[in-house]
Amino acid sequence: MPPILLNKHYAEPSVFTAENLLREARRQKGVARANIPRICVLDPDGDIVRWLVGAHRAERDPQWACYHTDLHTFTYEDMRLGIVGCAVGASFAVLVAEELFSSGCELLISVTSAGQIVPIADPPYFVLIQRALRDEGTSYHYLPPAEFSHLTPGLLSTFEKVLARTPVPIYRGATWTTDAPFRETASAIAYCRELGLMGAEMEAAALYAFAEARQKPVVCLAHVTNRMAQDEGDFEKGIAGGSQDALRVVTLIAQSWMSDQSTCDQRARA
Repeated sequence: MPPILLNKHYAEPSVFTAENLLREARRQKGVARANIPRICVLDPDGDIVRWLVGAHRAERDPQWACYHTDLHTFTYEDMRLGIVGCAVGASFAVLVAEELFSSGCELLISVTSAGQIVPIADPPYFVLIQRALRDEGTSYHYLPPAEFSHLTPGLLSTFEKVLARTPVPIYRGATWTTDAPFRETASAIAYCRELGLMGAEMEAAALYAFAEARQKPVVCLAHVTNRMAQDEGDFEKGIAGGSQDALRVVTLIAQSWMSDQSTCDQRARA
């Protein structure tokens, strides 16, 4: 049995925690502890962050103590959001997710580019990822072995409302999370197509495993933008690198979650 499946103790807490790492980072950098926005975005490609910064709509958060990333904050349709760019791949995405939730994040939305597997439409379009094939390593440190990790069912029911009123094409379905994008062979793609997987990406399976293990709300979107560079002219996301469309979808999801949270709070007070 490979080491990735051995010596895992899922009920045992980690000795090394994001909270303690950030405590030491703040000490070394001389920054005070401060809460970040309730809703944050992971932008692995960095296109959204670059567009926001270039348009002077986002500012770097000086209190974000992470050693590896910058957190930018911005307001979009009257919502204050945080965003981290270029955290590519399962392990990096989950490292940042741990730090975000340790710093005050309450909902994390990941918008990652993906290669098309099942051709349901012409790219670009979005997929709300309901489940992700666990063909990476990080998820196995959070959950016992299984074929897929899943979006929390309660979140799915909340976000289903979004699908009916989104201004850009968005579907729902499953994806393949891989650690090795340049090992997407014809046989592997054919297998994933048989499973009905809509795209190949690099973060969702691990983020959903983290979410289930830590009981944190995470939703992953695949922005299907390419056919794996089989032809010239691939990887076109749309206007501003797809940033405006992505932010529209992010905002709808955030508003839906905020509305659901408000309803839950009202019921709790009743």
